[in-house]
Amino acid sequence: MKYSRHNKILELIHKQEVETQEELAKLLIKNGYNVTQATISRDIKELKLIKIQTATGKSKYAAETHSYQSITDRFIKIFKDTILSVNYSNNIIIIKTLTGCANAACEAIDALNLDNILGTIAGDNTIFVVVDENINVNKLVHQFNDLIQ
Repeated sequence: MKYSRHNKILELIHKQEVETQEELAKLLIKNGYNVTQATISRDIKELKLIKIQTATGKSKYAAETHSYQSITDRFIKIFKDTILSVNYSNNIIIIKTLTGCANAACEAIDALNLDNILGTIAGDNTIFVVVDENINVNKLVHQFNDLIQ
């Protein structure tokens, strides 16, 4: 069902200018998919949909394109410029950032799609990166340190 819904979402945003999650939910319900706002939010994240500006100045959802790379590059620059320290304990990497910068730095981590990361959580100045196994932590810490140098 999920893959069918994902295909329908991609079809809908390709054919129409969908501006909001609510609008997308209504379209999916109209097409026979019983969805909640939380489901739509997860689908948007999983599909890596982005908002782009239309010719009329409005915004709409679109599938990831080459322009996404420039967004990723910006997040990586923010990552480099805002990271204060990278430490770990067992299978959790703790990254300290400048105040107010953890969300953007965390988005950079998510955008990299690195292997062995189960998930990330960002606060105001701290990011927790949960790693699948302790054995993979050192590799990821080195990758993060390489990014900030």
